[in-house]
Amino acid sequence: MARLATGCLLTAGLVGAGPAVAESAAPAGIAPASAEVVPVQLTGPAEKRFNLVVMGDGYTAEETDEFRADVDRHLGVLWSIEPFASYRSYINVWAVEVPSPESGVDCDPGLDAPRRDTPLDMAFWGGCNPGSVQRLLTVDSAKAGALADLVPGTTGANRQIVALANSDTYGGAGGSYATASGGNALSSLITPHEIGHSLGGLQDEYDYYARGVAGGTYEGTEPASAHHTLLTERQMREQRAKWWRWLGEPSEAGGVIGRHEGGLYSTEGVWRPSRHSIMKTLGYAFDQVEREVMVRAISAKVNLVEAHTPTAAPIGADRTVWVDTLHPLGGELDVVWKLDGRTLDTGGARTVDLRALRLSPGAHTLTATVSDPTPFVRDPAVRGSAALTRTVSWTVDRALTTPEAAVEAAFTGHTPTTSPVGARSVVHADTTHPVRRTLPVRWRLDGRPVANPGNDRDLDLRSLRLTPGSHALTARIPGSGAELTWTVDARPATASYELSEPLRTVHRPGRPVEYVYDGAFTMGLTARDDQPGSVVSQFRVDGDGWYTYYGWPTDAEAPFRFSPSGTVIDDLVYGKLGRSRAVPWDDATPDYGTHTVEYRTIDAAGNVGPAKSFLVTLVKPRS
Repeated sequence: MARLATGCLLTAGLVGAGPAVAESAAPAGIAPASAEVVPVQLTGPAEKRFNLVVMGDGYTAEETDEFRADVDRHLGVLWSIEPFASYRSYINVWAVEVPSPESGVDCDPGLDAPRRDTPLDMAFWGGCNPGSVQRLLTVDSAKAGALADLVPGTTGANRQIVALANSDTYGGAGGSYATASGGNALSSLITPHEIGHSLGGLQDEYDYYARGVAGGTYEGTEPASAHHTLLTERQMREQRAKWWRWLGEPSEAGGVIGRHEGGLYSTEGVWRPSRHSIMKTLGYAFDQVEREVMVRAISAKVNLVEAHTPTAAPIGADRTVWVDTLHPLGGELDVVWKLDGRTLDTGGARTVDLRALRLSPGAHTLTATVSDPTPFVRDPAVRGSAALTRTVSWTVDRALTTPEAAVEAAFTGHTPTTSPVGARSVVHADTTHPVRRTLPVRWRLDGRPVANPGNDRDLDLRSLRLTPGSHALTARIPGSGAELTWTVDARPATASYELSEPLRTVHRPGRPVEYVYDGAFTMGLTARDDQPGSVVSQFRVDGDGWYTYYGWPTDAEAPFRFSPSGTVIDDLVYGKLGRSRAVPWDDATPDYGTHTVEYRTIDAAGNVGPAKSFLVTLVKPRS
């Protein structure tokens, strides 16, 4: 049976375990006739997008709604994490629904569990292998590929398959495809971790090969991994190597970008950029080094230039020339026009009227360079690569005459209007392209005109500083009936907390409320929103990295438990108050004293709620 490739030690990863075997060749499977392709998010033609194909295994027809809820929860977490939040508009999401004859998957939770008849033959224990580990969750790769082939316009080159098992057991894998259990408390965090492996080629930052056993000393040469090194900080700066451009900055995953020992399944002798990140501890973000890798990986799956004036033959100087670009949610792309090497003052417009340039007789070269100015990328080689920079070139000849062609003024592509857009989004509206005029796009917010000079195809809502609430946004092509309308959701979701009974509660003027404990306590976070969709809650302690709230590892409905030294579950440590602890050999010394706990929400529209906080004082228990 062909099973999921999880790659080798340096190219793929498994949640909480070491590397697994490589994929074996197999003939293409035949997709069940009952399979149904359901578009979940469409941002453009499949041929021009990165396509995330999510399929479930072990969900019976009666459990279809459960599969859909699992998909929604996994996507909600994915869209809350950068760079997926900013590049969500590059991604189509498709669900392939296949009713399973039986509920559940093989060898779940143990090798003695019954085998189930399921479409994708998903199984724990690396395919029910006694020599493997329970949490290695595999899928029949041929069958998964055959199901993905049902999505029109997708190929192995422009898609990522994620297979969800109908299980509450912790598990997953990353390699050719990514897998995760659908219903475990931590499962929605497994998905972005495994996509980090499968799409970005990121490596595990675990300092162990098998849980509960320290990994020993790394004995290899300088790793090829972008986020592992043997170099000192000084050597990185002197050699301009690895993450030297990010050294000393606050890490998106908490702490400071520097040199933190452990990774690649070794405890000593190799270093990573951050104390913890999603590739080490589920719940934290990609740090800047990993995020830069993922920006390139996502962008390499698409072309920044979606369409343009044909370039196959010289064009006349009596017309307009245009490019249509992609539209990241996190910021506008740059477009620079040059004529014979001289930069034109266009303000980033997507269309140039050649008649206004009054070209001299003869042939001229016109170029449009589209680039992504994202602050997530600092490496010039990455920024200058085809993933983030594209150039289109035309030969312009004044002797040529362009035939007139009737083109109706209309919108050709736009931010979806079927669901609210967030107040931090870039909204876009592309138009048709008449030969001899440029169609302007005029924007109005709550009926009032919005100034948007230069590139009027994109409107960055962050620049408007919207008041909380719901707003009506319109885009119109003057002189035509073409108009688009969006609802802008500028009210973030809210969160409330509930703590276990403290020893006492302290109220001081000008300070957050303080709760005093002499041992373990629990915190439950509840999110509420006035719009539909998944809401992600996050918390952090003493300014460390934001950590996605998921309940408790053994029960998604249970509150998170903080304790002086942390709680060991399946040889990992959760909830140490103060300086975090991930594995049993990390420092378990209790951090007594007062700690600040912050919490916030990220809603389905991408709004990030303001952080609120309370204080917790941990005192030594009386002897």
